[in-house]
Amino acid sequence: MNRMFFRLLVLLMSLSLIGIILVQVYWFNSSFNNNDEQFKFHVKQVIGNVAEKLEKQEAYNFYDRYNKLKDSTGRIPQREDIMEFTLVQKNKKTNKTIVYSNSIISEDYKISPSFSNKKKDDLKFKNFNSKRTTEIYNNNSIDNSGYQKSLIPDVKIEKSGNLDILDNAQFEISYKDIASAMPIQERVSNDVLNKLIKKELDENGVNTHFEFGVYSNGLATKIRSENFSYDKDATYSTPIFTDNEGTEKYKLLVTFPYKKKFLLSELVSITVLSIIFTLIILIAYTSALNQLIRQRQISEIKTDFINNMTHEFKTPIATINLALDAIRNPKIIEDKDKVFKYLEMIRDENKRMHAQVENVLRISKLEKKELDIIKESKNVEEVIEDAIEHVNLILEDREGKIDLHFEASRTTVLLNDFHFTNVIVNILENAIKYTPGIPKIDIYTENIKDMLLIKVKDNGLGMSKIAQKRVFEKFYREHTGDLHNVKGHGLGLAYVKQIVEDHNGQVYVESEKGKGSTFIIKIPLIN
Repeated sequence: MNRMFFRLLVLLMSLSLIGIILVQVYWFNSSFNNNDEQFKFHVKQVIGNVAEKLEKQEAYNFYDRYNKLKDSTGRIPQREDIMEFTLVQKNKKTNKTIVYSNSIISEDYKISPSFSNKKKDDLKFKNFNSKRTTEIYNNNSIDNSGYQKSLIPDVKIEKSGNLDILDNAQFEISYKDIASAMPIQERVSNDVLNKLIKKELDENGVNTHFEFGVYSNGLATKIRSENFSYDKDATYSTPIFTDNEGTEKYKLLVTFPYKKKFLLSELVSITVLSIIFTLIILIAYTSALNQLIRQRQISEIKTDFINNMTHEFKTPIATINLALDAIRNPKIIEDKDKVFKYLEMIRDENKRMHAQVENVLRISKLEKKELDIIKESKNVEEVIEDAIEHVNLILEDREGKIDLHFEASRTTVLLNDFHFTNVIVNILENAIKYTPGIPKIDIYTENIKDMLLIKVKDNGLGMSKIAQKRVFEKFYREHTGDLHNVKGHGLGLAYVKQIVEDHNGQVYVESEKGKGSTFIIKIPLIN
């Protein structure tokens, strides 16, 4: 995959994911704001209803007491006409005359002053009545000169009754004047107000804790809940008990301490689903991106592996070709010593190529669990000494040395002699290959509980933190300048990890760039 295209693809995928997350955040914020507006609307409606019901309840209480007191006086009210209206209308076609009269009568009641707790001899209340009369005179009732022959109408209709409109207006003005002089705690109680607010909130679906308080001209009154405190963002107010002049002396304040929690609770289900789906997308994106990067790395590693294998096969093939060409020479073919020498060279190079192919096949079989590993009880220190014999010639050629520090008291483990020897050989070969100067290797053994530790410490190039994490991966090789300055194909340590884990052990490396590396193998002892 082209590097530029790969970067563009990653950028687009990242921007898309960020866009999805931002859309989710915007949606959540918008939904929260919408819920806040709806909450505000419902609460305003609730406290408006509460204020209206408080006034109606107070008016009803006054009206009930007023009627009881009025009925209990036993006195005949004083009547007074305060307005009279008369209308005379004559129909020329029928010669009928209609006389309509209407009079409004005021009835004054004197009652006990206990009604309003005022210290006066008595109190006056007015009641308004209306008397309406309709008289019809036929043509024979009035002479030609226009004078009535008889004062008795042919038809007379009389109606009378209370004037509710005037009564109500007069009563409302009166009770508001009386009530405004009373302290707020005599007009409403904490218990009544609490029950009224709770009922209205339940009916409007606002099921969250609330606190309330009544303020008079900006100052707190005794009508308030125990834990009421003003909160700018969670307190709503409305005027109550307005007087005849429209003055708003009292205000009812209702606050919701857990408003945000309540609003969030309404979004919790859809928000959880949104977060889950976003996390799934995020995990899928991360996994896909990781796979892309991993595939790219594998592609590069495989290319590196092929280049190394090709490079390492070139020399043996070239050597074999040269040896064969030399043998074909008539002068050489008659010289048995030289022929034998060239045949040995062909055999060695062939074995070298065969060993490299075997390594590849061995790793493949290990991954497929097709490699039979028969384990026996062995002394690890003897296996280590045997492995040292395999690298002695290479070590002597580099003038290096290996120091043994066998400190383990228990050294018997269950292992496969052949494969575990190869494990130690691979680690020792790496220590020699990646040491630019004279190799100096220290091998330690020690016991920790029921485990045996084998440490192989060298004075080589060391490796970076990234290389330490990936050094046991198949095909991985850390570059050291020239790609082919150190022979190998990145399979040795992958093989080491597979074999050690198959022995129920662990292998890891401790290293610092420029200060060498220490490979540590932990393997269980035989109890």
